[in-house]
Amino acid sequence: MKPYKDGFQVGYFGTDDPSTDVAERQPFVVEIRKDVVHNPSGAKADFVNIGVIEGSHGSHVAGITAANGLFGGRMNGAAPGAKLVSSRACTWSGGCTNVALTEGMIDLVVNRGVDIVNMSIGGLPALNDGNNARAELYTRLIDTYGVQLVISAGNSGPGANTIGDPSLADKVISVGASASKETWAANYGSVVEKKYAMMPFSSRGPREDGGFAPTLAAPGAAINTIQTWVPGQPVPEAGYDLPAGYGMLQGTSMASPQAAGAAALLLSAAKQKGIDLTPAKLRTALTSTADQIKGVQAYEQGAGLIDVVDAWEAIRDGATAHEYTVEAPVDTAIDQFLKKPGHGTGLYDREGGLKAGEKKRYTITVTRTSGADRAIRHELDFENNAGGTFRIVGSDEVRLPLNEPVAVTVEARPRSQGLKSAVLEVDDPRTEGVDKQVMTTVVAAAPLERGFSASGSVQRNSTESYFVTVPEGAKTLEVAIGGLKDKSQTRFIAIHPYGVPADTTSTPYCYNNYLDGNGCRPDVRAYADPQPGVWEIEVESRRTSPLLDNPYELDVTVLGADFEPEVVTVPEAEVGTPVDASWKVTNRFAPIDGKPAGGPWAPPGRPARRSSRVRRTPPRWRCPRAPSRWTSSSAVSPTPPPTST
Repeated sequence: MKPYKDGFQVGYFGTDDPSTDVAERQPFVVEIRKDVVHNPSGAKADFVNIGVIEGSHGSHVAGITAANGLFGGRMNGAAPGAKLVSSRACTWSGGCTNVALTEGMIDLVVNRGVDIVNMSIGGLPALNDGNNARAELYTRLIDTYGVQLVISAGNSGPGANTIGDPSLADKVISVGASASKETWAANYGSVVEKKYAMMPFSSRGPREDGGFAPTLAAPGAAINTIQTWVPGQPVPEAGYDLPAGYGMLQGTSMASPQAAGAAALLLSAAKQKGIDLTPAKLRTALTSTADQIKGVQAYEQGAGLIDVVDAWEAIRDGATAHEYTVEAPVDTAIDQFLKKPGHGTGLYDREGGLKAGEKKRYTITVTRTSGADRAIRHELDFENNAGGTFRIVGSDEVRLPLNEPVAVTVEARPRSQGLKSAVLEVDDPRTEGVDKQVMTTVVAAAPLERGFSASGSVQRNSTESYFVTVPEGAKTLEVAIGGLKDKSQTRFIAIHPYGVPADTTSTPYCYNNYLDGNGCRPDVRAYADPQPGVWEIEVESRRTSPLLDNPYELDVTVLGADFEPEVVTVPEAEVGTPVDASWKVTNRFAPIDGKPAGGPWAPPGRPARRSSRVRRTPPRWRCPRAPSRWTSSSAVSPTPPPTST
């Protein structure tokens, strides 16, 4: 066989049985690579690679992007017939290598003649600010070689600030996953009321530095190609069958190729019309014409749902934009680790103590870095302004000289608790498209010293989020959900102040009345030594819940009691004889019912033993919230040490 690039030859392992639905033979291709560096010393060798399919993921993504003639010609991918160049980034063990995501991406963009790249890969670092070497590499590849990178936003949602790496780079198109009412019904057999919504698992923004992410939303569930030797993979409860080689998969991994395929259509059309469509112009056309999903905040959907027809109209009308830098205040649990501590590319006030009904002003500095060397008038406006929270202070016009920073003052006034976001548009009205979009996000959290309770109802496939401030010194954060009706499949997920879920967000886990929680206690969970700061508690109902509307009651409590002294020294004790010991207990948070339990004891100078017995006096005590102090007296009866022979 020749290498695949020299004639597109495909070989097969095994023999097909035409009487079965599946194809028993498995295809492979050959690739020859010469002078490949294979160790740290720089040694080179030639390699022959046998390319075989590892799983369904890559085949499904490829089909969404460019499949042609599916189901006997009744269905196509987003850009049917587009040429695909496959670059494997993940190993058979399931991990994706850094070399593949760096050196491999360089090879793909520089040497393989591609026009656009889709990457359905992602992970969630705590510091997801886009300030790392790989993000810088991707920006340089886009700028230098004119190849747009489209990357999945991640599946760690629906918590805020869960946007995944490597979709964090400034000029990458980061794609979140959405679904229509029709898709929920057809693909899942799940009935909903909302015409369109983000899928619950889709990672949300903003970046840790307040940056604009995700960029866009695209359909995140699809029936498309998998291995031909695998039986069809429908959603079991949906009531339909699929032939071999077709499966229904979901994820931002499926949304990203939808956007990449849409971009490929636009690039192809531009080439046919002789239009020079650079990555910057492509991004401007897509983000300026995206359709906002009603009822979905900016931090969840970015600019909105991709609209190919309107984007093409913008391209034909000469879509373009100036370049800008933005510096805005950031107040998060880890803002000290940003490139400039306390500042970022968007406004993000999570830990600033903003309360519902209060006003707070912020200065956003905008610098135009391209275009004419004179001051250009720009219009300022807020789009998708949740609850009318944000407003421009002063004029809604600003003149931006070249390379000179200009301060824009905005005010936030959240009318209710929770996260509020909007898109600040900075636009030169003489250009086609919106020149700059800036994410603005503030959080008005509920204090937790006395606990927090909420009741409500969440629809199937939907979510509701609450933000609470865990104080310093809390020993335990406890979350409980109840009030569920009629086998409602509803869960809660706690999200750490760093934007990292404290529970698994995968769809089979932690639901009440579904698989017994699947290894996760669904009704109440406790989080030891919680990080002080703003936690998010989100409530969501699964697609298989028997109820469309799912009532719930949520209770969030922090616990923490101090014992003084921490260690009690008993001057003298005889084996089997009780001795009084006293502690002063100070409870600073929610009331608790408790009882003394045996702790370590030891003779002076010896390691503590954990075999003491405690006889309670009184048998039980109740400790109300601080500043009350209670004294607990217990009779300690040491057990004899073990004998040795």
